[in-house]
Amino acid sequence: MLYAQATPSAKRVALREALAAPGILRLPGAFNPLSARLIEQKGFEGVYVSGAVISADLGLPDIGLTTLSEVAGRAQQIARTTDLPTIVDADTGFGEPMNVARTVQTLEDAGVAGCHIEDQVNPKRCGHLDGKQTVDLATAVQRIKAAVDGRRDPDFLVMARTDVRASEGSLLPSTGPRRSWTPAPTPCSPRRCGTWRSSRPSPPPSTSRCSRT
Repeated sequence: MLYAQATPSAKRVALREALAAPGILRLPGAFNPLSARLIEQKGFEGVYVSGAVISADLGLPDIGLTTLSEVAGRAQQIARTTDLPTIVDADTGFGEPMNVARTVQTLEDAGVAGCHIEDQVNPKRCGHLDGKQTVDLATAVQRIKAAVDGRRDPDFLVMARTDVRASEGSLLPSTGPRRSWTPAPTPCSPRRCGTWRSSRPSPPPSTSRCSRT
């Protein structure tokens, strides 16, 4: 077979089931289809497509210069070569809430199992860079709501990612955490998702949580 035998829908269901089961899911980053196949051959549970890696591959700094078509195109190339579920970095959703909904549907068409969307202002900056700024809570919630409402496959995983620790200095309630990031957050270990999110009054930083829906 030239491409994966598992359908995108089956891979999304498999990811949901794996997240609900005990254990840690390992999703190494893939920068091209060949590396995704190597990840599968080595026995990992999934594949991650990094926005920073796509930017670097295009010779660009990771400061919000990539487009939806570039990210979705590379994600599709990677996802279709492996039977593992693929999660992709969708930055801030590539625009306003309506654009976020279109982003999710485009990534569904690309065959990925899920994406994460962050709460930085546009244009965003790589999470490892200084000078990051985040939007207000209402805008952050609106982005995730648009993503969830826009998806057609309920098994497509939407993850919320925050940079408030860097921009505001803490995730504790006194600094206004993203407690309302999703209407019904599902807590998960940052080691399981690869991202973390404070969706309710935050536990200590070492046990902070992420939200996915």
